[in-house]
Amino acid sequence: MSINDTYNSLNNDLKFLSYSNKRKDIQAINSKNYLNFFSNFYHSSLLKLYKKIVTPGSTILEIGCGQGDLLMNLGGSYSVGIDFCPHKIKLAKHQHPKGYFFVMDAHTFIFPDEKFDYIILSDLLNDVWDVQKVLEQIDPYCSKDTRIILNIYSHLWNIPLTIARVLHLAKPQLSQNWLTYSDLSNILRICNYEVITHRREILSPVPVFSSIFNRFLVRVFPFNQFALTNFFIARKLVRPTDIQPSVSIIIPARNESGHIREILDRIPDLSAEIEIIFVEGNSTDNTYETIQNEIKRRPGKNCKLLKQHGNGKGDAVRLGFESASNEILMILDADMTVPPEDLSKFYKLIASGQAEFVNGVRLIYPMEDQAMRFLNLVGNKFFSIAFSWLLEQPIRDTLCGTKVLSKSNYLRISANRSYFGDFDPFGDFDLLFGAARLQFKILEIPIRYRARTYGETNISRWSHGWLLLRMVLFASGKIKFI
Repeated sequence: MSINDTYNSLNNDLKFLSYSNKRKDIQAINSKNYLNFFSNFYHSSLLKLYKKIVTPGSTILEIGCGQGDLLMNLGGSYSVGIDFCPHKIKLAKHQHPKGYFFVMDAHTFIFPDEKFDYIILSDLLNDVWDVQKVLEQIDPYCSKDTRIILNIYSHLWNIPLTIARVLHLAKPQLSQNWLTYSDLSNILRICNYEVITHRREILSPVPVFSSIFNRFLVRVFPFNQFALTNFFIARKLVRPTDIQPSVSIIIPARNESGHIREILDRIPDLSAEIEIIFVEGNSTDNTYETIQNEIKRRPGKNCKLLKQHGNGKGDAVRLGFESASNEILMILDADMTVPPEDLSKFYKLIASGQAEFVNGVRLIYPMEDQAMRFLNLVGNKFFSIAFSWLLEQPIRDTLCGTKVLSKSNYLRISANRSYFGDFDPFGDFDLLFGAARLQFKILEIPIRYRARTYGETNISRWSHGWLLLRMVLFASGKIKFI
């Protein structure tokens, strides 16, 4: 018997169970109602989780789409689903006429050459004959920006699910592949993908106390070890090339006149096309005039000077990004605590495609005396742990001013800014939260943090520390506990 026949047989057995007496008929009806009740709750929980990941207006391909309910409720601009069950596809076409549905096998399907923003395999890889073959099959439909979303169920739930099936409270299934986190990560790597984030979801498969279990406890050890399903977000590995993208370096500067000449002398030649954009932020010293003079002394450099009209570094960075014309955007603080020469490390990582967002880390190497006050260091350590947990990628240093991403990815963050709102005077969290929301691959570069040689820091230990704590709580509600 083929997989297709087995699947249809299971569904037919479930739908047309007959009993010899009236009492058993009533039990069968009640069982089916229970089955639908619990199944509907589980799938509505999955939908909420997928809506956290998929941005509206995206192009989406779902492999093993069933009746298309998950796919068509994600707000995609172009939604394609395939499934090997003709009956399911017939229902999908009837219920969701705006989608495109096809009867195809996940191991062998073929489309015209097109790329998707998201490719979804929900509760599929536990059932397929050859996991590696299925993952290899989706490769032609992935661009460097495609996000592959997989969810597989945990085998810790084998016993309760078996009991539920005996009681007709869960649907019968084919024999399941036993996939652990390590197994699937390994197969993804073999197929030239890398895992960006992994999360455990759905601690309670029933509505009772589901808000507490599925929203809060599943995020915390040891409860997360008992989650029903494992989510993976992966991307196609990008092969490095010899292409050198153009660069725009944005330098917010407020009361930094003593550093301007040295900055311009020390910025490395990263690419054939480099523009340097100073954004002067209402200084009380002569920073603006100093920048003007230093630019005049270097007619061969492509430099711009902008006057900030708003407040805060975040506002200055946005102004600089909006004025930038090149492919890669870099932020370099004008205080010289991060050596300009280190920009070459950031450039290499982003230009090669290894990362989509590069963040500096000041907390690994020993610092120069007076580079960071002790309480600031303790606070940064605390917030690195908190934000790594929140964003589900290692973020060791949230407030390091040196951050790098492509112009195209910044525009994607900007387009989705309404999800978080205009909340961040620093600009660091606006970028970090946006990158995490869009599942960018984030990597960090250790840097040696230097003491200032001119001026004073614009960071206030207590007021800004309180603001950071509020941001942790804010991000918890927008990213983690949804």
